[in-house]
Amino acid sequence: MPTASSSRDKTQTHQSRSPLKVARWRFYCVMGVMAVLVVLLIGHLARLQVLPNTDKGFEFLQDQGESRTLRTEIIPAYRGVITDRNGSPLAVSTPVATLWANPKVLLQSPQRFAELAQVLNIDKADLEARLRRYAAKEFMYLERQMAPDAAQKIMELDIPGVNVRTEYHRYYPAADVVSHLVGMTDVDDRGQEGMELAYDAWLTGENGSKQVLKDLRGRTVKELQLIKAARSGQNLTLSIDLRLQYLAHRELKKAVEESGGIAGSLVILDVDTGEVLAITNYPAYNPNDRSQAKGAAMRNRAITDMYEPGSTFKPLGILAALETGKFKPSDVIDTNPGYFQVAGKTIKDHDNEGVIDLAMIIAKSSNIGMTKITLQLDPNAMGNMYSRLGVGQQIGTGFPGEATGFVPKLKPAQLIERANLSYGYALHTTVLQAVQAYAVIAAGGVKRQISLLKVDAAPEGTKIVDQKYTDQVKAMLQKVVAAEGTGKRARTISYTVAGKTGTAFKSVGGRYTGKQVSSFAGMAPVDNPRIVTMVVIDEPQGAGTTANGGMVAAPAFSKVTEDALRMLQVPPDATTEQVEEVKAYAARNEKIAAAKAAAKLKAQQDAATQSQEVVEQPQDSMAKPQDAVAKPQKVSP
Repeated sequence: MPTASSSRDKTQTHQSRSPLKVARWRFYCVMGVMAVLVVLLIGHLARLQVLPNTDKGFEFLQDQGESRTLRTEIIPAYRGVITDRNGSPLAVSTPVATLWANPKVLLQSPQRFAELAQVLNIDKADLEARLRRYAAKEFMYLERQMAPDAAQKIMELDIPGVNVRTEYHRYYPAADVVSHLVGMTDVDDRGQEGMELAYDAWLTGENGSKQVLKDLRGRTVKELQLIKAARSGQNLTLSIDLRLQYLAHRELKKAVEESGGIAGSLVILDVDTGEVLAITNYPAYNPNDRSQAKGAAMRNRAITDMYEPGSTFKPLGILAALETGKFKPSDVIDTNPGYFQVAGKTIKDHDNEGVIDLAMIIAKSSNIGMTKITLQLDPNAMGNMYSRLGVGQQIGTGFPGEATGFVPKLKPAQLIERANLSYGYALHTTVLQAVQAYAVIAAGGVKRQISLLKVDAAPEGTKIVDQKYTDQVKAMLQKVVAAEGTGKRARTISYTVAGKTGTAFKSVGGRYTGKQVSSFAGMAPVDNPRIVTMVVIDEPQGAGTTANGGMVAAPAFSKVTEDALRMLQVPPDATTEQVEEVKAYAARNEKIAAAKAAAKLKAQQDAATQSQEVVEQPQDSMAKPQDAVAKPQKVSP
């Protein structure tokens, strides 16, 4: 039977389960507020992502996002290749890696400094100091132009803020052999010396650009688009033949070192085209090792350095005399007694040559003969000839620092100056200008533009001297290399040659010293010259004839000319008699050289023995200095 208490419990339970009644106005208020919030949220989203021209709207946010992730990177352009006339590479660009850092990011990971400094082989304190110095920047070089595999190993360390990019490094396969002509670039691949500088605009390409997506640590996530393609630089073909260049460089180095000289130059010129087939200087430098690129070793002396050529200009003076009509090859000059007074100055020959014709004046290199000839001519007859041949004028090669030279204008009363000019003093020229002058003689009086670039067709040139006179001078130059001449060592076995020795004293501080420049310039084959070669040795050691052009420069001329003509496949034109004579002469010279070497070695051994005896003997038994000095032995020429 139910009780009263149970009835109350059921009534309370029924009342608790009845729905909660909310006032209608309160419900609508809440729903209205929520609707307003939704509208406000949608409006805010629309303002941020849809509506343009709104302060800090979608354009602002998009720009901010892109500025943190989108980057425009440079695509480096490939610099043009420099080759020789046959396509052999002389300068090429190779891809390398450059490490760089974002200091703002890297500074947030100081615990990685020691690790980074170790792989870069630098001091940790120096690295940290650099980072602090660039703290406000977003870019700093860590190491430029590394090997790509070495840079990749560093990148695998995943150090925040460290990045890599591709650059190009210039490499020179022939190294010091062509360094003076080709030149070099700087670390940014811009021309600094030689043809690299002269044709920098031609060789330099145009960088491209691309848009990439990067993460917050600076790593490229994706390449988005190519903005501009890179345009490679144009290739440059030089006139030189690398085979001849190696030959010239080797023989010049040998000649300078054997003569004890301080420097030298050697040029080979193609007579028919005006192209420089080889041009080298010593000392040289290796452009792949920039620590060697210093001072005098960087000068292309054959083009940039001026000097007084001396006797190599005597044939040019004779050419001027023949052209005036006042002299002919058979005319004779009395050079007795071996000296001649001009304006209070004494002009001397090495020996008293007596009465000699014009050919022997050149063969014997007579200063007196040249002086007596020039004093019978117009004061500027020889100087004008030098100028017409290109001396004292820009050649126009475009090579940086090309020297002009100087040929003076003289008055009738300037007798000693006129005499000096006749045998190669009182003027300044370059080796390349002297080669150009000899090329006119070799080409029958035609002057062609000298070129350091390969030419497609031989230029016609300009006729400046009648071939009759150049042929006469060419015949005289053959006497120089004959038995009676000063250039016997210039003869080759397989080819006929013609040329002239030169030995000029150097002027220092306005006064001539015992230092000299020795040279030989010539052409081959004589009947139809293909090349003109000139060898110049600066300050060879020795006295008198031991250091003149016939002794130190002519042998190098002989070797270079012989081998160069063979490489150019020029048929030999020497007679059997000439071949036998040159071989016999070479054999005699080898015996003389061997005797000198043996005498020198014996003297060194004797000196070493005497030095040892002096150390071992008591002081009172030491020999007197003058007794201990060995007298030099004479060797017949």
